[in-house]
Amino acid sequence: MKKTFQVTLLCLLLCQSYAARAHAVITDYSLKITPIHVNSPGQVELSFNSQIELGLSQIFLVSKGDKHELLQATTGKKQGQIIISIPALEAGDYALRFKVFAADGHLTEDVIHFSVSN
Repeated sequence: MKKTFQVTLLCLLLCQSYAARAHAVITDYSLKITPIHVNSPGQVELSFNSQIELGLSQIFLVSKGDKHELLQATTGKKQGQIIISIPALEAGDYALRFKVFAADGHLTEDVIHFSVSN
């Protein structure tokens, strides 16, 4: 009985660790070191730990008043990298809200806040 319990527990732990790797997790983004400049279009790079199905994913620019604008994105040169085109923005606070699908079909949603200043 004790052996059966241990084997079952081991199987559950292995299943949970696989599930944790199944979601696309953001590992880096360019806004950490490269800000968006006032009234100048730019790009933001997002890096994920797994390949992204860009055709099934959505990335929105969120501005004052909770206004959402769907942004265009392309696949970067590295696996899991997305390049987002940012329109010219006025000074203020913004966010990137994204819903991305990993290649295995798991959905990940997150928000990155950033500011544009003079």
